[in-house]
Amino acid sequence: MDIETRRKKQQALMVKLVERKVRSRAKQLYETRGEADGQALQDWFQAEAEVLENSILAPLYRRTKIENQASEETLSGASGQDQSACETLA
Repeated sequence: MDIETRRKKQQALMVKLVERKVRSRAKQLYETRGEADGQALQDWFQAEAEVLENSILAPLYRRTKIENQASEETLSGASGQDQSACETLA
């Protein structure tokens, strides 16, 4: 395994660790509110802010999230274009 591949795998593991901490904190917030539905997004953002506040992994986590969103948008845009092309051919 080359160095670049190893680095990417290590970064992915670190991001998963941060996500696990955020998920755990969001669940705590949900339970603290009496498990009332309807505020999942607010709980997630608050948990994310708390976890990332003092984390040296915050820049990596944010950069990875942005890169993942961009690649998802690219993929969804491409699949939409493919479907339009198929509809045109039909």
